[in-house]
Amino acid sequence: MNRKLKLLSLVAGIALILPLTSTLAAGKYDPGANDKEVKVGNMVPYSGPASAYGNIGKAISAYFKAINEAGGINGRQINFISLDDGYSPPKTVEMTRKLVEQERVLFIAAPLGTPPNSAIHKYMNQKKVPQIFVNTGAYKWGDPKNFPWTMGLQPDYQTESKIYADHILKTNPNAKIAILYQNDDYGKDYLKGMEDGLGDKKGMIVAKASYETTDPTVSNQMVSLKSSGADTFFNITTPKWAAQAIKIAAELGWKPTHYLNSVSSSVGSVMLPAGAENGIGVISSNYFKDPADPVWAKDKGFLEYKAWLEKNMPGANITDGFYVSGYVHAAAIAQVIRQAGDELTRANIMKQAANLKNVENGMLLPGVKLNTSPTDFYPIENKQLMKWNGKSWELFGELLGPK
Repeated sequence: MNRKLKLLSLVAGIALILPLTSTLAAGKYDPGANDKEVKVGNMVPYSGPASAYGNIGKAISAYFKAINEAGGINGRQINFISLDDGYSPPKTVEMTRKLVEQERVLFIAAPLGTPPNSAIHKYMNQKKVPQIFVNTGAYKWGDPKNFPWTMGLQPDYQTESKIYADHILKTNPNAKIAILYQNDDYGKDYLKGMEDGLGDKKGMIVAKASYETTDPTVSNQMVSLKSSGADTFFNITTPKWAAQAIKIAAELGWKPTHYLNSVSSSVGSVMLPAGAENGIGVISSNYFKDPADPVWAKDKGFLEYKAWLEKNMPGANITDGFYVSGYVHAAAIAQVIRQAGDELTRANIMKQAANLKNVENGMLLPGVKLNTSPTDFYPIENKQLMKWNGKSWELFGELLGPK
C-alpha cells in the first residue's frame, strides 16, 4: 500500500513539474513565434495617392519568399503579412490592430509613411510591440528614452534638409528659396530641417506653399511659388506630387536650382513620369546605390541585387529605387531575426535591433553601414548628394555624416 502511495505521489509530482517545464521552454517565444515560424507585420500603401511606395512592400515580400524557399532563418519560416493602408492614418490604425491583436505578429517592420506611423506610435509602445525600421526619416523615430519600441532606418529628414541648406549657403549665399511641402508631420519635419540649417539666414525663404494628400494637383502652388521670384526651390513631396512639381516647373518655364527630398528620387516612379528632360539639374541625396546609374554596372553588390531581382521579381523595373529600399529594409529585418536566435521575444527583437554593428548591404553606398546602440536608434546616418542628368543620378561630393 505504501509503495502504491509513493508511486501515486511521484506521478503527481511529475504532473506538477511538466507544465512548469513546458512554460519555461515556451518562455523563449512571444506571440507570433514558435519552433516553425516567425510572424512579421507590415503596412504599405498598395493603393491610394502614395501607391508608388507599394513596390517597397512587394520587394520585402519577395525577399522573405526567397529566404523561406532556402530554408528560412534559424530553421523557421518567415510569415511576412503585408497589408494595404492606402497611406491613410485611420486605416493604418485599423490594420495595425488587426496585425497585433488578431494575427498576433511578433513585431511590425518597415511600416511606411510619417503620418501613418505617427498614428500608431503610442499604441505600439503601450503594447510593447516592436515597430522597427520605420520606412520614413522622421526625426522622432530615434527617441529610445520616450519610445523604446520604435526605431527608424534611413537618415532622418531634418538631417537631410540641413545638408541641402548647407549646400545652398555654400553655393548661393544670396538665394531666394521657395518651398513646396506636404501639410503633415513628414513635410513639416523637412521644413524644420531647412529652417534650422539656414539658421539666422532663414529669411532667405521667400515663399512657402503646402498641399494635402487629397489634392489632385499642385499647379496653383507652383504658380504661386514661381511668382515669388525665388531662384531656389525645395521640393518636399511624395512621388505623385514630386513628378507633378518637376513637370509643372518646366511647363511654367521656371528654372530654379531645384532640391528634391530623397524619398521621391525614384527614377521609375518620379523622374521618368515627370519627363526625364524636365528634371535635368535637380539635386537630391541618397544612401543606397541608384540602380539606374551606369557607374554601378559592374559593381559586385549591384550585380547580386540585379540577379536577385530578376530571379525573384521577374519583369520588375530595375531602375525603380523603391525595390532597392525594400531589399535593404528586408535584409535589416532578416539580420535582427538571425541575431535573435531562439529567443524570439519582443524584448529580444528590440534588443537585437539596438545592437547592429557595421552591418553591410551590397546596395548601400560605399562606406554606409548599419549601426545602432541602446541610445542610438538611427541605423543609417550617411548620405551623398546627387544630380539628375536626364538619364540617371550622378553622385557628387563626399559622403556626408558620421564617418
